[in-house]
This record gives sequence, structure tokens and C-alpha cells, in this order.
Amino acid sequence: MPNLSGKIVLVTGANRGIGAALVHQLLSAGVAKVYAAARNPAALPDFGDARVQALQLDITDEASVAAAARAAGDIDVLINNAGVAAAGDVLDSDLDVLQRDMDTNYYGTIRAARAFAPIVPDQTGVIVNVVSVVGLTSAPGMAGYSASKAALQSFTQSLRYSLKPRGVAVLGVYPGPIDTDMARDLPWDKATPESAAKAIVEGIEAGETHIFPDPTARNIEQLWLRDGRALDAALSQRAEALEEA
Repeated sequence: MPNLSGKIVLVTGANRGIGAALVHQLLSAGVAKVYAAARNPAALPDFGDARVQALQLDITDEASVAAAARAAGDIDVLINNAGVAAAGDVLDSDLDVLQRDMDTNYYGTIRAARAFAPIVPDQTGVIVNVVSVVGLTSAPGMAGYSASKAALQSFTQSLRYSLKPRGVAVLGVYPGPIDTDMARDLPWDKATPESAAKAIVEGIEAGETHIFPDPTARNIEQLWLRDGRALDAALSQRAEALEEA
């Protein structure tokens, strides 16, 4: 896996949370340019670095994705970070809420990957999908989000196989709870976006196929590696304990 120094990287969902922290971490890693992509570029923070180029990108809109691919036709690395999350049970959540999770987290990532896969270079190109630990086991109370991330996990595996002949690396990132707006109401211990971004960039440079960027994620990784059914049971028990507290 090539060093990120001198590379050109696009980060989706760069306006806050892990996305904004990734832009800062990539700059520290010595990239040549970062496309900081967001649905509304005016919402991007001031990164204070001329290497950052704002890019309008709504991954739920085919025309927006196509325009972004034309504007950022020189990238080496695509980091698919944009996503949404809604709380709700599988039986009582509105279908349009479940569909929003799926259309953004799953179909939106597919749109971006399809648009930029022909652009990233053979042998040295990298596509990184920010999945989630709930892509490996469902989180009670986040039915739509969990389903969309499980679908994204499957897509990440398929994409890895599809791009292998070109030598393009496809990496999955599996964060646990991170202290972002998206996870504000979750009653879990949370890592900072900055520490997660640092671990993600280090994992990309190390060529890690599966990146677990925080302590909770790494604990879940060990359960997942030993027995996925035990992981399902542990998460369900944790949710029940929180409901009773």
C-alpha cells in the first residue's frame, strides 16, 4: 500500500464528525490535495489549508455524483464516509425513514464507488468504505441504519473482488460509537473523531483490509472473529441492560 504523502484524496461527508477529522489527518499525512465533499459546501469548516478543495456532492443524487466525478478526475483515493442514521425499531419505523438510511448509506455509496472506480489508478488506487460495527451485527433500536450498513459490508466485499484484477485496494472501516452529532444520543462510551481518523489513516497506509479504529470497535472485532453469534447476543444483552437502567 502506497504512502499517502503526495496523493490526492476525496472524502465524502467532510463537513463534520469523522469526515472533517479525516481531512485534517490526511493533511498531516502529507497529501497533495483533499477534495472535501459535502451536500452543502457552505457547511464545510475552514480547514485553513490551500490543499483542501471544497466539492459539492450529494451521493443520493445521480447528477451530483456525476458532476463531482468530472470535477475530481485526478484522485488516487476515495473515502466513502457520508452517511445518515435514524433510530427506530424494525416493526414501527416509517418505511421512508428506513429507505433514507438505505438510499444514503448503501445505494449512495454504490453511486460514488461506480463513478470514481474508473478514475482511481490501477495498482495504487484505493477505495475506503466507512461501514460500522453494526454492519457486522445489528444494533437494537437502529434497525434501518444496521440494515444499510450490513448491505454496505456485503457491497464492500463484492467491490473488493471486482477491483482485484486492477490492483485497486478496497478497505472497510468499522467504527464503534464515535462522539459525533450522529451518535449524540447513544448511551455508549465514545471515541473522539480525531482519534478514529488517525487510526483510519494509519490503517489505510498499512493496507489493512478491515480497520477497527476505536477501543469499542476492536473489542467487537475480537468477538466477531471468534463467534458472530456471540457478538449478536452480547449486543442484545447490552441493549437490554441499558433499557432497564
